[in-house]
Amino acid sequence: MAKRIRLRALTTEEKAEIKRLATSRKESIRLVQCAQIIAAMLKDPSLTASDAGLRAGFKSKAVGVIWVRRFDKDGLAGLQDRPRPGRRPTHSQEVRSALISLALQKPRTLGYPFELWTLERLQRAFEERRGIHLSDSTIWTWMDEEGFAWKRQQSWFCRVP
Repeated sequence: MAKRIRLRALTTEEKAEIKRLATSRKESIRLVQCAQIIAAMLKDPSLTASDAGLRAGFKSKAVGVIWVRRFDKDGLAGLQDRPRPGRRPTHSQEVRSALISLALQKPRTLGYPFELWTLERLQRAFEERRGIHLSDSTIWTWMDEEGFAWKRQQSWFCRVP
């Protein structure tokens, strides 16, 4: 039989933070689930790490053991996802922030002769100001992730007497 994983003693600050994370609706789901594993083991010391992982919504029994070991070793920082392999982002967070900041400003206040941003206008203005060309898809993705929605331009026709 495998050795049972025990949760180490937690400080009062760690307990408070685990409780907050386990009930959070704003943190990432993986962080919340990992905190729920630890919270379940705090609430019921007889609960195994495997069963706590299943209660938190993970499908594999091994996941609970992995997260408890990481928490025991690294504390709250161990509940965060580690960097994953893959391509690094092409543009930094500063570039993204600069684009969002530009999109939030009215074009007229920046000296442009139009009232609203279009994709092409925003792309051209950002390239003029920062010297960085962003693809259409990058701008679309970033705007969508920030909660912006492009609106279709409407033409209004009326009959002139």
